[in-house]
Amino acid sequence: MKNNNSRLIGAHVSMAGGLDKAVKRAASINCNCMQIFSGSPRSWQRSLPTQDELNKLFSIQKELSVSSIFTHALYLVNLASPKPDLLQKSINSLIHDLHFDSLVKGSGVVVHLGSHLGKGWDSIKKQLLVTLQEILKNSPANSTLLIENSAGQKGKIASNLEEISWLLEKLNSSRVGWCVDSCHAFAAGYPLVKKSQYASEHSSDLITEISRLGIKDALKCIHVNDSKVKFNAGNDRHDNIGEGEIPQTDFKQFLQSELCQRIPLITEVPGFDGKGPDLENIKRLKSLAGVG
Repeated sequence: MKNNNSRLIGAHVSMAGGLDKAVKRAASINCNCMQIFSGSPRSWQRSLPTQDELNKLFSIQKELSVSSIFTHALYLVNLASPKPDLLQKSINSLIHDLHFDSLVKGSGVVVHLGSHLGKGWDSIKKQLLVTLQEILKNSPANSTLLIENSAGQKGKIASNLEEISWLLEKLNSSRVGWCVDSCHAFAAGYPLVKKSQYASEHSSDLITEISRLGIKDALKCIHVNDSKVKFNAGNDRHDNIGEGEIPQTDFKQFLQSELCQRIPLITEVPGFDGKGPDLENIKRLKSLAGVG
């Protein structure tokens, strides 16, 4: 069924069986954009799509009006690792994914930068900067890297939005943006909106903080996930939309704010059958976002 909604709303879907199958899965739950892994999320080994696979992808995208593809980097990536082998694998993996993003005419590669393993932000920020510069230098000019915020776990980079702001400023590249995850922000202690019941527990809400740091224009994707854990719990556990700890009024105000109007919304929830995003979650997301 063709999807004609103008606002980009999608989900992370499986690429099993090929890129064209992923598009069909997205369309089957009424999405007009999607997020995928470029290969198995459990392995460093992966290959780029053939021209035949790309032709099938572009054809089915046009047919089903699934217009935008985000790629999620491997969770194995750690650009702050002190281990040369892991660091090089992480670099190579991201370069691969940026080539993939270029080939599929994608909207960006979303990445968790990794962990400083308790050493602190100041100890690894230079390594991060140099490594990201190397990755950009060795990947296609028409690919985009999107840094995702973390959920406040000990050692995880980018739980504090100031770290993302610092990297964006130092890299100063139109090829680098960021992605905010609602579950991660909530778990890291950022209320989504100023009028949240949790606003008194943090110096600033998410919308205000994004504006203060000047990173609004660099925000290219929003992961809309509810949270199984309580506010400021420092743990990354996604829940189905409307079933977790994030107040629905906060979701509604956030998703219908001026900040979010132009930005694609992607959900990565477990699904009511445990098999990933489903029709009900997309229905709930669209309702909260004010999409008919």
